[in-house]
Amino acid sequence: MSFVMMAAGAALGAAVVFLLLRHLDAKRNKDALSEAERVLKEAAASAERSKREMLTEAKEEILRLRQEVERETKERRSELQRAERRLEQKEEALDRRLEALSKREEDLKARQRQLEERMESLSERESQITAKLEEVASLTREEARDLLLKQVEDEAAHLIGLRLKEMEERARRESDRKAREIIATAIQRCSAEHTSEVAVSVVPLPSDEMKGRIIGREGRNIRTFETLTGVDLIVDDTPEAVTISCFDPVRREVARLALERLVADGRIHPARIEEIIEKAQRDVEEEIVEAGEGALLQTGIKSMNPELIRILGQLKFRFSYGQNALQHSLEVAYLTGIMASELGLDEILARRAGLLHDIGKAVDHQVEGPHAAIGADLARRYGEPHEVVNAIASHHEDEEPTTIYAVLVAAADAISASRPGARRESLDAYVKRLEKLESLAKEFSGVSKAFAIQAGREVRVAVSPQVTDDGAMQKLAYDIARKIEQEMKYPGQIKVTLIRETRAVEYAK
Repeated sequence: MSFVMMAAGAALGAAVVFLLLRHLDAKRNKDALSEAERVLKEAAASAERSKREMLTEAKEEILRLRQEVERETKERRSELQRAERRLEQKEEALDRRLEALSKREEDLKARQRQLEERMESLSERESQITAKLEEVASLTREEARDLLLKQVEDEAAHLIGLRLKEMEERARRESDRKAREIIATAIQRCSAEHTSEVAVSVVPLPSDEMKGRIIGREGRNIRTFETLTGVDLIVDDTPEAVTISCFDPVRREVARLALERLVADGRIHPARIEEIIEKAQRDVEEEIVEAGEGALLQTGIKSMNPELIRILGQLKFRFSYGQNALQHSLEVAYLTGIMASELGLDEILARRAGLLHDIGKAVDHQVEGPHAAIGADLARRYGEPHEVVNAIASHHEDEEPTTIYAVLVAAADAISASRPGARRESLDAYVKRLEKLESLAKEFSGVSKAFAIQAGREVRVAVSPQVTDDGAMQKLAYDIARKIEQEMKYPGQIKVTLIRETRAVEYAK
């Protein structure tokens, strides 16, 4: 019974709690709705106030902009009015200037009329005076003038001819005597060896067994040597000797020095070859610089570009017909300086031009063209004076000499190259080379004569005008030059000059 009452009491309590909670939720929802309505009313009121404020600000902004536009409009109107006033003032000034110019033009026309009238009166007076003179002299004005001019011209021509002939004879005698004296003095004062050092291209070996060690296993030693030095090492049946072949004289000298040291050392393998070649390159480079500096000391030249000194030193290993290029350059420098001193010129500048005249031969195997043009480009690049550049470029007549130093260098070069013992080409070989050059040119149709000149540096070809026209001459010159390239071996280059001449002969009987 008590249990039932307890259960009934619990159920009643739960019902009361449920009713209380439901009542609280209803009250809370009602309060929330009231609060939401209040917030919406406040938001609407705030939006209305913001709207009124924005409208007020917009009206104020429109008013301000309108005032600014009106102010700018007034300013522009004022500026336009000022510009109009300035234009009016300028127009008035131009009108005044036009009036002044018109008045001046009228004054000038009046003066011109006065001058024309005066000139007419003067012409009439001149005609009257001329007529009176012609009446007195019985000659017209033109006849008198021509007679006087002819007499003056005849006398002047006669005097000028006598004077020119006298001056030419005196200049010829004096120039020939002075030239012979200067050249003889230069030759007598220049003391040089008659034999020259010869480039060594054959390296002696202690025995033929050394050839195998130079070649190495499967040729690795000789391949390493040729790759590092840039030369061709010829190991043939020549007893106890190896030949070094290379067009570059400096590389050939490095290879010769390195090979001699390797043979003397006896240890020949790729690592040792590389080490010896590097040391030989340094030694040869030092020798080149010392040779260039020594040449400057011997000739008394104080300063020169270091790179030009190094290139000059390379001439120590360059030979032309057995004549050492550096010794030849020193001879030319001495001879040029002697002749310049005899003429009262700058002796140091003359020696400088003579010393550098063959500088192009040091690099002519690397750069295309004649050594004179290459040397002139080098000298110009390294800041040498114009006299030196022109002397280098013109010493083989590739360019026109423009200074006296260029003429002296060409003369000294010819003296040094033509003295006995200077060059080692035999007379027979020289004659055969010239004959070969002429015969190659004569093989082409249309060629009547061919002459080799300038020691074989140029061939002049006379063509028949009936066979060859002007248009075909360039093609013929090209063909002759290519033929010479293919069939002859020669230093430097050979110039091919074609000459076509038409002669008309008639006899008066």
